[in-house]
Amino acid sequence: MKKRAYVSSVRSEAAAEKRDRVIEAAAKLLREDASIARFSLDTVAKAAGVTRLTVYNQFGSRRGLLEAVFDDIARRGGLHEIADAMAMADPLQALDGVVEIFCGFWARDAAIGRLHEAMATDPEFAEALLERNERRRKLVGALVGRVAAKTAAKTASRRVRADAVDMIFALTSYPMFAMLNRERPASEIRHLVQTACRAALDPLLRQHLIA
Repeated sequence: MKKRAYVSSVRSEAAAEKRDRVIEAAAKLLREDASIARFSLDTVAKAAGVTRLTVYNQFGSRRGLLEAVFDDIARRGGLHEIADAMAMADPLQALDGVVEIFCGFWARDAAIGRLHEAMATDPEFAEALLERNERRRKLVGALVGRVAAKTAAKTASRRVRADAVDMIFALTSYPMFAMLNRERPASEIRHLVQTACRAALDPLLRQHLIA
């Protein structure tokens, strides 16, 4: 029994090592290749030095591999710091912190741009990425709710709150970051988005003052 356990452990470690190698190779291809259309299980397998069957057994499909790459980038890219930002007592400071985290994340790895381009050629992956974006929308919704509660703007209409959420959701998206990321330093992009996000809350606060 001990011998079998040992063999199983060795195999598990080898499988994990191959998985990491495939994800690393896939991310490298996404950073360096000019066309997402050429991204496939075959090209990744060749780059990682494994068989296509190995890649298939690990990830099941092109979509599964793309999701794994995104998960790995997210794990390394500081998204875990969102919990600390959300724990801030001041919701406006929490919003600034969340914006800073996402700006840093979008800027960190060129593969993120290719992953968003993949949405146009892979409907299943597009659906998966949209689901992940909805998590960000829920996060923004929670922040807007906290701002309303802290400023006693609880009477603000549902439409006004929804508009604030939609605006901040759009402002913190990758497409917005990519559009702003033209000859601007990261600090300037972060400041622009933080300022715009706070401005998106003005109608919510203004309606409260009028009421």
